[in-house]
Amino acid sequence: MHILVVNDDGPPSNQSSPYVHSLVQNLQAAGHTVSVVLPHTQRSWIGKAHIIGQTVKPTYFRPGTIHKDDGTTHSRPSDQGEEWVLVDGTPASCVQIGLYHYFHNKGPIDLVVSGPNYGRNSTAVFSLSSGTLGGALEAAVCKRKAIALSYAFFSRNHDPEIIAGASKLSVRLIDYLWKNWGEGVDLYTVNVPLVENVEERKVLWTNMLQNYWGDGSCFQEVEDEEGDADEEEQKIREREGQGDVNGGGDGEKVTRHKHKHFKWAPRFTDVYKSVEEAGPGNDGWAVKEGYTSVTPLKANFMHAPAAKIEGELKLPPSVPSLDRLSLSSKLSKHFYAFINYEDAYVQPLILAAIKSRLPEGSYTLISSLSELPTPDSPLLQISSYETLPFDHILSHPSSSLGNSYIIRKALIRKHYLSTTSHTWITKNPSSILASNIKPACDFELDYAEFLDDALVECFELRTSLEENENRGKEEREWWILKPGMSDRGQGIRLFSTEGELQGIFEEWEADATDSDEDEDESEGKKEEGGDYVVTSHLRHFIAQPYIHAPLLIPGNDRKFHIRTYVLAVGSLKVYVFSEMLALFAGTAYVPPWSTTSEDDEGEGGIDLSPHLTNTCLQPSVSDGTVQLFSSLPLAVERKESIIKQIHEATGEIFEAAAKGMMIHFQTLPNAFEVFGLDFLCDQDGKAWLLEVNAFPDFRQTGDELKGVVKGVWEGVMDMAVGEFFGVQTNNNEKKDGIAKGKMILVRGVDLGRR
Repeated sequence: MHILVVNDDGPPSNQSSPYVHSLVQNLQAAGHTVSVVLPHTQRSWIGKAHIIGQTVKPTYFRPGTIHKDDGTTHSRPSDQGEEWVLVDGTPASCVQIGLYHYFHNKGPIDLVVSGPNYGRNSTAVFSLSSGTLGGALEAAVCKRKAIALSYAFFSRNHDPEIIAGASKLSVRLIDYLWKNWGEGVDLYTVNVPLVENVEERKVLWTNMLQNYWGDGSCFQEVEDEEGDADEEEQKIREREGQGDVNGGGDGEKVTRHKHKHFKWAPRFTDVYKSVEEAGPGNDGWAVKEGYTSVTPLKANFMHAPAAKIEGELKLPPSVPSLDRLSLSSKLSKHFYAFINYEDAYVQPLILAAIKSRLPEGSYTLISSLSELPTPDSPLLQISSYETLPFDHILSHPSSSLGNSYIIRKALIRKHYLSTTSHTWITKNPSSILASNIKPACDFELDYAEFLDDALVECFELRTSLEENENRGKEEREWWILKPGMSDRGQGIRLFSTEGELQGIFEEWEADATDSDEDEDESEGKKEEGGDYVVTSHLRHFIAQPYIHAPLLIPGNDRKFHIRTYVLAVGSLKVYVFSEMLALFAGTAYVPPWSTTSEDDEGEGGIDLSPHLTNTCLQPSVSDGTVQLFSSLPLAVERKESIIKQIHEATGEIFEAAAKGMMIHFQTLPNAFEVFGLDFLCDQDGKAWLLEVNAFPDFRQTGDELKGVVKGVWEGVMDMAVGEFFGVQTNNNEKKDGIAKGKMILVRGVDLGRR
């Protein structure tokens, strides 16, 4: 559910708005998508007002630590982390701006929650002036379901545990009201008392107590503050008098009105007295007794004609834990499946996985979306990224499931992956990414002649290359160059000096120039089937320290890397498939300095065959080029250590992208995706994350190991498809949402999208 949160107390502050951050976090923990628009300052007692003639100006708030006033406000929006919108308007204005001017990328807003207010909003006297109710009323007249939420405190001591309990109860209550919305109800006003164990206390249906202010004013006269010179002169004139305008005697000279200042000072004792006199059954009495009150309303301050507005409201025992939440609250026992992966190797394996995992009759295969009975019919779509109907997926979040996220370049683009890792490590220095992914220098370069300028900010790289100039080849620190947007091992080079790096770019330019002269080779690449670089890739690059020496298998002197298949589901669970592949280079490993050659002009080059393990670069995928990692003759302890590192690093990089690079990795609750992650182990057994591949090349597994690919897609049926459509899959090993020994949950990240 997509929930818009507004309030009348402003951004988180222990002094004036101590509850909103807790509520938002608990709503997100329950799996909801939460968007936040708040007044930039206190706007209590303002009702459902709008400020006529005002130009509302937003700022952008990045929440800090809960219960600490360490959030920051910025004049411009950012693409880093969670961000709320603050406006210099009223709660009702926040609703209008949140509904119609922000958050369209998250899908339609289902519910508006206004609050939690700093204090109760029970009885008519409070409610008629409440900005919290004003926000909910504005949502209601915009034809949105709305809940006004208030926390009734009995002490200014903001106990985090009590606040957390109130927020957890509020989330359960919000979920219950949403699913059981009363007929004719426009909005609910809810008052939660801040008392210990509030989750265990009664929740009552109530009427709103009709009460009134007592005799006397709610304003207090205060001393006139010192004014400017003109005001002081006017005071003197008043004291001198301008005639007895009121007809007073004894020569007293007075003006018609005495100038005064007034301060809002409502008499809360009037409210408390009215509650005591009214007896039980109303919202004020319920809060006084430490119970939660729920009052259904029309958007005209009248009690809604709900079927039941008295007695106790019985909530379900608890909200399901995060690891048991399905991707969709709307479950179906039958769905349609359009499977068009456009790969003759993978397509039959997907179909076989569907047949083996899903009960007969739970799905119908179709060959076109036009075969759907209605646009809302439950649909599984598995196809290439380019052909996925993302418009349909986005517009049918509860019935349509697709096999790819729209945006995930924070992971799959090498220069973005480097930034993702660096950003996360900066904030989390103890992360495994600090030790299991090589730091990278990224730069942009259009032409080789500008290499010096491109490396200006690559301090570590420049320093290393300068020091290498005075070292022998075997003593140098070697680097690996990767074009940021290439794949299949294209454009990877090794170098140790700036001259070698310069030569690489000059070689590519020469190839591109030669290619431009050939009409059939307009993409600028080397010979067909060879290692080439498309000219469009010549811009973003990363350079990383080369990993030497790699782990070699006894009796096999070829370098290898580990291919790990990873399933990301919804927003967000991350699974690692237990069976991993070992992909070997085509020739025996030798250090990079041992494969350097020089041509007649003295220009160097490196034979990459001992160094690159991509199967697409090998002359054949037979002869042991691809093996099961579990079959390698390694000590059990070493294998377990490597697998543990892979699990932790995989979960960490996905969380880093999801939380630290939200613009460049945007998950969807109704999507999943299979990635291929590559790890290289050094001779000490450390597993280094190399890259993340979308739509990995499954064909590299070959015929002998195609069961691995089928197993991956069986895991997709278990953990993504069956969960989304509410279909019990044929997996006897599945327990508590995890297929034992196959799909291993390595990270559950709550992104507040449901």
